[in-house]
Amino acid sequence: MRLGVWAPAAREVVLRLDGEDLPLTPDADGWWRHPFDVAAGLDYGFVVDGDGPLADPRSLWQPHGVHGLSRTLDLAALSTGAAAAETSVGGAPGGWRGLPLEGSVIYELHLGTFTPEGTLDAAAQHVDHLRSIGVDFIELLPVNAFNGEHGWGYDGVLWFAVHEPYGGPAAYRRFVDAAHAAGLGVIQDVVYNHLGPSGNVLPRFGPYLHEQDGPWGSALNLDGADAAEVRRYILDNTRLWLRDYGVDGLRLDAVHALHDTGPTHILAEIAETTDALAAELGRPLHLIAESDLNDPVMIEPRPDGYGLTAQWSDDFHHALHVALTGEVTGYYADFAGLAVLQKVLTRGFFHDGTYSSFRERNHGHPLDFDRTPSWRLVVSDQNHDQIGNRAIGDRLADTLDDGQLAIAAALTLLGPFTPMLFMGEEWAASTPWQYFTSHPEPELAAAVANGRISEFARMGWDRDVVPDPQHPETLERSVLDWSELQHGRHARMLAYYRELAVLRRSEPALRSSDLPQVDVADGGASVLTMRRGDVIVAVNFADTRAPIEVPPSTVLLASPETDGAAAEVGAAAPPTLGAHSLVIVRVTPEQ
Repeated sequence: MRLGVWAPAAREVVLRLDGEDLPLTPDADGWWRHPFDVAAGLDYGFVVDGDGPLADPRSLWQPHGVHGLSRTLDLAALSTGAAAAETSVGGAPGGWRGLPLEGSVIYELHLGTFTPEGTLDAAAQHVDHLRSIGVDFIELLPVNAFNGEHGWGYDGVLWFAVHEPYGGPAAYRRFVDAAHAAGLGVIQDVVYNHLGPSGNVLPRFGPYLHEQDGPWGSALNLDGADAAEVRRYILDNTRLWLRDYGVDGLRLDAVHALHDTGPTHILAEIAETTDALAAELGRPLHLIAESDLNDPVMIEPRPDGYGLTAQWSDDFHHALHVALTGEVTGYYADFAGLAVLQKVLTRGFFHDGTYSSFRERNHGHPLDFDRTPSWRLVVSDQNHDQIGNRAIGDRLADTLDDGQLAIAAALTLLGPFTPMLFMGEEWAASTPWQYFTSHPEPELAAAVANGRISEFARMGWDRDVVPDPQHPETLERSVLDWSELQHGRHARMLAYYRELAVLRRSEPALRSSDLPQVDVADGGASVLTMRRGDVIVAVNFADTRAPIEVPPSTVLLASPETDGAAAEVGAAAPPTLGAHSLVIVRVTPEQ
């Protein structure tokens, strides 16, 4: 391998390699390159005009943390996917051929809290559990190197390196291999809209950053002077995950915060790069945008759109959350009433040009499902944002009963969109998922804590209950307790999720992107029915029994432990539903 760094304005760059200083010579393109091959396993850094040694902006390995030296790594010498090559799941025998996103289920997890060990190797031990609940793709929260031992990962500063406490690059390759061997794809969450505040060496090399910061920190220079090399930095990072590590897709964090006024948006360039890689590798690759814009441009085909595979729909979460909890503070204010949930289930977005009271302006654009099928929206009843950005990181299981949790799961997993689960929801985990950090700098830790308190003020939450992100117990509380799976409500909910997985696999209509027929009972008080093909999901959100109207049908699945209104599997559909309950039925064919 050969080492080099882009430093277009530098007068002198020295490569410090294994304790020896080697002056470099610049090329016309602003790159300073070492002309000889370098062995793997050597520590190195760059000294720029006397500043340093600094970590390599493209470092693949940071065993000493983001403030330490980089280490050379031969990616090709890591595991080459031998385990995956032996499986025929997901493609032709003899190699991993990927999975389509259409009809699939995504499972979002954070490596540091998914297991007590908090490592990639420990997470890989649970792939069979994920298969048992119908998961197709594992979506990992960011793994790029960030300062400190633990955190959410969205403050990464060295995007090419895998965070060392998770196991580093070799463990990451092993994880991808293990997932593929089990027939599961991997989606990696990446953050291209900003860099973290500690350990960011990029501006010490060149004009990587925009003159104005984004909402969460230093934004990338995508359209200013020398932006072409900055854009290449992002596109090469895309190639790293998809080609070199073999992942199946990227989740692009907060793309609405990308500032790009150039002739071709960086998202379209990422999509073009990904499509070319998919053709080269002979397997599908996916890009999923987290976007607050409710704008179909993300998923519409190029050249009119950016051509991404899918995007998140927060409107689904908000409408379902309000229907279940009655919470209408902050951005939930516009989502009261089952008519809102009805609109979201049939049109994708609630705000599609309508007035948003939280934003104090009209928001969003309508979707044309003739151009963009409904599976291109990724939906969830819980995710890392909607749990972790609550004041105490409380899950739905903290306040809802089993019947309500079953409703959330059924509408998410059996609707027309691509469902995503958040780790632990399948067993109603009792552990919260709170915001935790380990910033070594006291002033930075204080600034982050105070910033979160200010954000919560708009939601009407009590600042006095916000956990200290830096306290070790905040992390400890957020680690999943896997012993819960065998007991009480946790075992009941896990069994229910597994039954939903079986039903989803056995009923093609429940995996299709055909839009459902959704009806709300007169007055919109509590009952909603969603019909997909010959399958109907009938839901009672109220805390009292309610009548339902469905044609002659037989029960496929009922919510756990209702008050007696749900029929046995195979029995006729009940005339009423108990409080907080649902029933899934197949319509009897007409004679």
